[in-house]
Amino acid sequence: MGLNLDEKKAVVAEVSAQVAAAQTIVVAEYKGIEVAQLTKLRAQARKSGVYLRVLKNTLVRRAVAGSQFEGLAAEMSGPLIYGISQDPVAAAKVLADFAKGNDKLALKAGCYAGKVMDKAGVQALASIPSREELLAKLLGVMKAPVSGFAVALGALAKQREETAA
Repeated sequence: MGLNLDEKKAVVAEVSAQVAAAQTIVVAEYKGIEVAQLTKLRAQARKSGVYLRVLKNTLVRRAVAGSQFEGLAAEMSGPLIYGISQDPVAAAKVLADFAKGNDKLALKAGCYAGKVMDKAGVQALASIPSREELLAKLLGVMKAPVSGFAVALGALAKQREETAA
């Protein structure tokens, strides 16, 4: 049974709110995916902060109209699942990682910063480290000189103790 007009307006409003705060939208075809696998995908998306839904394409076209994602409307055909995220790489990463292990989910397109990407573009975006990974690497780089200095001081202190004895 289809949605009535009020339900459609509610869906468009909900998706519009997600789109307004988003940096990335990724769409993928999901023909033949079993419910258990789709449940796993939704759990991964939730954990990564990605809004993931199967939506009517016409409703999403209305939701993205006038936004930076309007160019993606041309790619909205067929049975699609939409990943929308505030993190630039989260939606691409979740869907691309799931597609690697499941041939029934096929990445179709995406949009980041107003630029529409094809499947290869989405995969390239997914290969970029997440914000948390980059911060961890930065912290490691910043910590390395301090750790090296502490080790050198410890060695110098030990050497002085041996010379004094």
